[in-house]
Amino acid sequence: MHVLLSGIVGSTAYGLNHAGSDLDRLGVFAAPTVDLHGLHQPQESHVSSSPDVTLHEARKAVALMLKANPTVSELLWLPDECYEVRTVLGDELVGLRGALVSARDVRGAYLGYCADQFRKLLSRGDAALSPEVRRRSLKHARHMVRLVETGVELHHTGHLRIRLADPDRVRVLAEEIVARPEAGERLIARAESEFDRPGVLPEQPDEAAAEAWLRRVRQEFYAPEPVG
Repeated sequence: MHVLLSGIVGSTAYGLNHAGSDLDRLGVFAAPTVDLHGLHQPQESHVSSSPDVTLHEARKAVALMLKANPTVSELLWLPDECYEVRTVLGDELVGLRGALVSARDVRGAYLGYCADQFRKLLSRGDAALSPEVRRRSLKHARHMVRLVETGVELHHTGHLRIRLADPDRVRVLAEEIVARPEAGERLIARAESEFDRPGVLPEQPDEAAAEAWLRRVRQEFYAPEPVG
């Protein structure tokens, strides 16, 4: 496994971490190219806990980025101090971040992930009945606020903000959503209205640029086995 790019993501990168927060890492690796030629394909993702690390093989990572997957895409926009591995090919991928997004996919992914967090929040029931339910509900609500606000900013500016400008404001809004779920409905409705306005993102991502990068990765890690 050749790690091309990795860094600290999640609450630490967002500025929402606290003393008990987990440290989450995300990365992209390249499988040896020769392994892709065999009967059995190499594993696409490696996930471990304690520590929490998720690594996606280059092809899977780029495919998710082309769909504007919020979790995987944030690896391309981290604050510099959050990166732990940056190779030449990793830097090239970061340089492609503006080409891998599109208006349609950003809208669908960020609103979709936000709605999923809202469903999870509602399914937990009354947060006042259990400290654990409240803790998890607040986490879902914080993700809602972060997803819609950063997604809308990406739509309008072409830049994905990872480090939140005002984490305390996000916490306050999350408290409001947990206390009054209708506030979450209003949050989503406002985001939908913002996404309806013209933005700066292209209609389609640049698949050719992604393909060219992936071919460079395959060429870099191609080592034919000796014959005879």
